[in-house]
Amino acid sequence: MNAETVRPMHACPGPDRHPKVPAFKMPRGACDTHVHVFGPQAQFPFSPQRSYTPEDCTYEDLTQLHKTLGIDRVVIVHGGAHGTDNSVTLAALDRDPIRQRGVAVIPSGLPRAELEDMHRRGMRGCRMSTVVSGGASFMHLERLSAETFDLGWHLVLHFNKSSELVDVAPQLEKVRSNFVLDHLARITGAEGVGSLAFKALMSLLDTDRCWVKLASLYRLSSEPYPHRDMLPMIEKVVAARPDRILWGSNWPHPICPVAMPNDGDLVDLIPLWFPDAGTQHLALVENPAELYGFGPVGA
Repeated sequence: MNAETVRPMHACPGPDRHPKVPAFKMPRGACDTHVHVFGPQAQFPFSPQRSYTPEDCTYEDLTQLHKTLGIDRVVIVHGGAHGTDNSVTLAALDRDPIRQRGVAVIPSGLPRAELEDMHRRGMRGCRMSTVVSGGASFMHLERLSAETFDLGWHLVLHFNKSSELVDVAPQLEKVRSNFVLDHLARITGAEGVGSLAFKALMSLLDTDRCWVKLASLYRLSSEPYPHRDMLPMIEKVVAARPDRILWGSNWPHPICPVAMPNDGDLVDLIPLWFPDAGTQHLALVENPAELYGFGPVGA
């Protein structure tokens, strides 16, 4: 099934509206590379082709969350509930062009002027998904790479299941664009380091164009918090390419199949995943700055 298939629509619960203040203190310039903004619906309607209906989770909600968590920068990934109308994400980016970047959901074949306008307003990548309907699927991968490469955009791949990475890996080895594997490519703790998907991920890291986003791993774990069954994969990725890891909260956690996490608890997983300060700084500050083009901290 690809992202153009219309699926039954279901309502999503909202996030935990009372995030804890985390014990872990974020370094200056830390970036949350995976959030969505939804609504308000009266201003930014949802797509009729959407496969889920979230609560309004607005820009104001997001900025308040990041104040609580101590996060300075953010990448807003356009949410599938809004389809290929990127207005809600672009409006959010317009609010703070210094500390924000975005990832669009677009079809191939957009006019050049529209792509350039998105770039000017902070978009730096485009996302393809086999999880949600109403957007681009992996069949658009090579065309979207060709159309956005000279803008410096990267591709973001949102997998429904990890076996899809094995299928699409030959294409990823050929494209010139940087690419991000969302949510550890959906490789579960039960699948682990011996799985074909994880071996494909490690091989793709050798291209130097592959980035791995560690976000919403609570969905992939078979264990309760702090989800220690995910650690062997995290440790191998970090050991191989600490300069290619990204961290994201996944707020407001749409289509969450498990108990809704508290975002403060998610921040407190960071020192478990990255015990040393150098790796923390790479994952939270330096790597996002390189991929998304943020300026020097404090600029």
